[in-house]
Amino acid sequence: MATLVSFHAHPDDEAIGTGGTMALAAAAGHRVVLVIATRGERGEIVPDVLDEGEQLSMRRTAEVYASAEALGVARVEFLGYVDSGMMGEPSNDEPWTFWQADVESAARRLAALLEEEAADALTVYDDHGGYGHPDHIQVHRVGMRAAELAGTPRVLEGTMNRTAIKRMAAAQGEGGFELPEGVEAPDPDEMDLGVEEDEITHRVDVASVAPTKRAALRAHRSQVADEHFFLALPDEAFALAFGTEWFIGHGPVDDEASPLHGIVEPFAPA
Repeated sequence: MATLVSFHAHPDDEAIGTGGTMALAAAAGHRVVLVIATRGERGEIVPDVLDEGEQLSMRRTAEVYASAEALGVARVEFLGYVDSGMMGEPSNDEPWTFWQADVESAARRLAALLEEEAADALTVYDDHGGYGHPDHIQVHRVGMRAAELAGTPRVLEGTMNRTAIKRMAAAQGEGGFELPEGVEAPDPDEMDLGVEEDEITHRVDVASVAPTKRAALRAHRSQVADEHFFLALPDEAFALAFGTEWFIGHGPVDDEASPLHGIVEPFAPA
């Protein structure tokens, strides 16, 4: 048994970004540990979902444990920082937010967990944080440094395949899937999503665990409503849109000692 640690910025990021990879690793008998930098205090709230007086941070904490259970995660830890809000918001400047955290100090916190778990592999985000969110960018910086400090031999930067998203959008109505009425796919250029596929080195086919990934997303009721793009898609379209998780790999990510051996596969554009 090997150990995979997946590092994320906020509750629900784990289900969206690496939920399928974690589920496959857990199903293969490996130990999967989820580390969250913040409790997502500044996320958008689904209307009327919170009880009177209920704090969003407490709800989102409970939701991430439910998501983790669905994915087969053995341990959940929070680094204890405060959600920084979207890039450019005044909250970015608050000294207690993750965006303002000293990278070396935060990396030592994560490295202590990596060492305690004798982690064989770590997932973080790409250097753009997937779409430019300050906490996601900080996950990359902190995670990469923590892996150095702890000597974690394999790091995978989770990202999105911008090229594939564009292809999928172009295929709608031309033999591709149709979105439900009123549901709009994100514009990868407008949102600056991910990277072009020639920067991607590895992928994981998670179509077989798409229902598990969807169940993890549904656990985040305060953040992801039924009409949200992630959940509004029919099952077949969801598996097509979210059936592959993309990575930029460092180290021997698929050697026999890796928890991702037989799960992650090398990727090169056709």
